[in-house]
Amino acid sequence: MKAVVLAAGKGTRLRPLTDEKPKGMVEVDGKPILTRCFEQLVELGADELLVVVGYKKEVIIDHYGDEFEGTPITYAHQRDQSGLAHALLTVEEHIDDDFMLMLGDNVFDANLVDVVRRQHEDRADAAFLVEEVPWEDADRYGVCETNKYGEIVEVVEKPEDPPSNLVMTGFYTFTPAIFHACHLTQPSNRGEYEISEAIDLLIRSGRTIDAIRIDGWRIDVGYPEDRDEAERRLAGEVDVEAAETA
Repeated sequence: MKAVVLAAGKGTRLRPLTDEKPKGMVEVDGKPILTRCFEQLVELGADELLVVVGYKKEVIIDHYGDEFEGTPITYAHQRDQSGLAHALLTVEEHIDDDFMLMLGDNVFDANLVDVVRRQHEDRADAAFLVEEVPWEDADRYGVCETNKYGEIVEVVEKPEDPPSNLVMTGFYTFTPAIFHACHLTQPSNRGEYEISEAIDLLIRSGRTIDAIRIDGWRIDVGYPEDRDEAERRLAGEVDVEAAETA
């Protein structure tokens, strides 16, 4: 499996940490977020890393070069940050089989391998790692609805009135069918080509998408306090189960 890492964003909410570098290069517990992403993807069996860069891309390219721990890196440039579906299309020419997708601003300590295993065993068209969040926070994410078989039947991006509190976490596996769906997406109210709309198009075309519940934790590093929280969790300073039920 190839692995795609989306790392083109400016990280404006992380300023001043991102004044001189992209958010994927913000350090968490002594190493850049992207290094943690790459380590996990290589451990999962990635045979090539396809990294989508944009804002201050030279910082990423100069740091990693053309390989990571022996795994080749190919860079794709997203010139305009116009959404995740738009970013994904920049690597379409490099993908001809199932692949992993990770958002390059997430820190995971979770069962990522279960998502990859489900893709291999069930031959689903996609599998996502999902988690339940407090209802009052669900409107910050791509919200999922599932059926009794654990398949995702609808995805809505940042809804005003969330239909559930089950959200996508930023780790996925896809077949190349996702690219056709990305081509069909239209700009959202935010003016972006949303990955959630592309996923919803897959669902409406009859594709099967499996939801894998998170076992562990992840932090979407959007603000400086998120970076601090990730560091506390990695250091074992937080009772994760208590924090998630608080």
